[in-house]
Amino acid sequence: MPFGRQKLVAYVIEFIEHTDLEIQKIKSITKVIDQEPLMELNHFNFIKWSAQYYQHPIGEVFNACLPSLITKGEAAELAPELYWKLTDEGKIAEPKSNAVKQITLLSLAKQHQAITAPLLKEHQYTPGDLKPLMNKGWIEACQKQLNTDSISVNLLPSPFEVNKEQHQALAQIFSKKEQFQPFLLDGVTSSGKTEVYLRAIAQQLEAGKQVLLLVPEIGLTPQTVQRFQQRFIANIAMLHSGMTDKQRLNEWLKAKQGLTSIVIGTRSALFTPFKNLGLIVIDEEHDLSFKQQEGFRYSARDLALVRAQNLNIPIIMGSATPSMESQFNVETGRFERLTLSRRAGNAKPPHSKIFDVRQRSLQEGISKPLKEHIESHIAKGQQCLVFLNRRGYAPSILCHDCGWLAECNRCDRNMTYHQQLKRLHCHHCDRQVFLPKQCPSCQSEQLLPIGLGTERLQEVLSKLFPSKTVIRVDRDSTRRKDSMQNIVEQIKAGEADIIVGTQMLAKGHHFPNLTLVAVIDIDGCLFSADYRATERTAQLLTQVAGRAGRGETKGEIVIQSHHPDHPLLVNLFTQNYQQLSQQMLEERKAANLPPYSAQVLVRADANVISKPMAFLQDMANILNQYSQLSVFGPYPAPMMKRAGKMRAQLLLQADDKKSIQQILNAALPLVEKQKSANSVRWSIDVDPQEVF
Repeated sequence: MPFGRQKLVAYVIEFIEHTDLEIQKIKSITKVIDQEPLMELNHFNFIKWSAQYYQHPIGEVFNACLPSLITKGEAAELAPELYWKLTDEGKIAEPKSNAVKQITLLSLAKQHQAITAPLLKEHQYTPGDLKPLMNKGWIEACQKQLNTDSISVNLLPSPFEVNKEQHQALAQIFSKKEQFQPFLLDGVTSSGKTEVYLRAIAQQLEAGKQVLLLVPEIGLTPQTVQRFQQRFIANIAMLHSGMTDKQRLNEWLKAKQGLTSIVIGTRSALFTPFKNLGLIVIDEEHDLSFKQQEGFRYSARDLALVRAQNLNIPIIMGSATPSMESQFNVETGRFERLTLSRRAGNAKPPHSKIFDVRQRSLQEGISKPLKEHIESHIAKGQQCLVFLNRRGYAPSILCHDCGWLAECNRCDRNMTYHQQLKRLHCHHCDRQVFLPKQCPSCQSEQLLPIGLGTERLQEVLSKLFPSKTVIRVDRDSTRRKDSMQNIVEQIKAGEADIIVGTQMLAKGHHFPNLTLVAVIDIDGCLFSADYRATERTAQLLTQVAGRAGRGETKGEIVIQSHHPDHPLLVNLFTQNYQQLSQQMLEERKAANLPPYSAQVLVRADANVISKPMAFLQDMANILNQYSQLSVFGPYPAPMMKRAGKMRAQLLLQADDKKSIQQILNAALPLVEKQKSANSVRWSIDVDPQEVF
């Protein structure tokens, strides 16, 4: 449609009979891209409700919920699936003896009757490799006919027997299989939550329904798909940001047409349309990555509940460390708790130790007792995970002569040094510069790396254990396609002795030979102004500890700390997570913090701090008229300068979500008319998870 001097892709969301506008002022649509609606009415209303709840412009919400090719103006048409079959000439063809690739491809075509795209990928070929055979007339391309009526699903037998708790959990899920019921599958690490998911999914597939499984990390998607392929002969689709735009659109349309039985994806997969969705499963429901932190700031976990309620279907949310919100919903009777209190099979809970490193000499962050522990586990042929939630080589670079620090000139933070690339990198605004040869302040060449990152820790451990294989798992080492999957397979095959990892390894992964988890530096997490820090640290430590001793051998977790008597560390290892979370809920209730109240965080930024402060003050003046709303601020953001902008915040709190929504709906039109709104960029974060 015409928009100023340009043409933009737009979404028709309503037809109206009458308008007060003059007819000659109304512009015509230039071109209708899709003749059929992009989605069913129920799904359309769900997206509209999401935009209203999170107070975000409806157009931007559609852009976030639809595949990017649709938002760029491509028609929502399923690309035909190709396969290649032998011609009569191909059946008797004899390639030259040195044409190895042609011989292999002809052999595959004869063996499988036809060559499909997945078969090519499995043997590390591309459709381009078939061109010489097509040019010779030995094979021909054909289009696969897609028929939603012929989608078959076969269930393979499970290699596992379910225990009493798993059986009880499944009985409760099966009893509510055709109605809206949220289940919190509260199971300790390695308790067999995935087996419960698989059997609940199998029941829905047998009934001809589709299933959506949300996972927090792309890194978990390939291993989850692999596990599902071992149990179901069915069309299983992956949806995540690592896919091409065309792949994403095709999988989206196949799910909509009922050609896919199971969709496994990260948070944005929630907005996939389905022909007959019967169950939603959210793995690691507590994970922060289910909350979008930029643009349309939605929570996939919370919206999944709304979608399940709209469709009147069950939803299972699993975690070893359930969020405070989910625990609260169990307390109030909204969720049904399913408990798995012991590890599956013969696996035993790990033994815990806290090493007091005060006044101890540390060799690049590693104490002597920890080194001895690692040695003893490796000597038995077992694997160790050394956990440090800080990537890069060093958190900062310091000049030894004048004290200069390498700070980001666009943020209130130091730049992280990455030795492999010889670069300084700001992890907040993504600014990157080469490491200077001299100090910019005094020209000294004495530039020292300060602190420990995963890159440096890998180097240290390689020196301490020169005959052992040390591998690193973080955002930098897993950038390339399939690199995470390759590393996970390498660990499972026993090709790594010591694994240095960030929180990417803290969830979902199963390494049977990993018996020791060592946490190097947790002290920074123990002291934070954010009231959620205790919950996050407890979840992180519990999840990391859960990687140890998942096989036959009992595991061990060792935590180095300068604060070994900190209440969180003491409580975490003298109680279980469930008891600790009960205490945290009581503290939240006493302070009237979420989930016992509702919050909205308004963020604003501009080139100078006075502008966002002035705008938020105008907004506070309007909102202070509502007695049921508490308004805190405005105040500068914890990181005041980020990406070159000065940032301020306003926190709103009410007793319930309905009240805060009603106030925002009434007040925002007035806020938008404020003159100060024109000089800032501002956003609304409903149910914020981070105050940064």
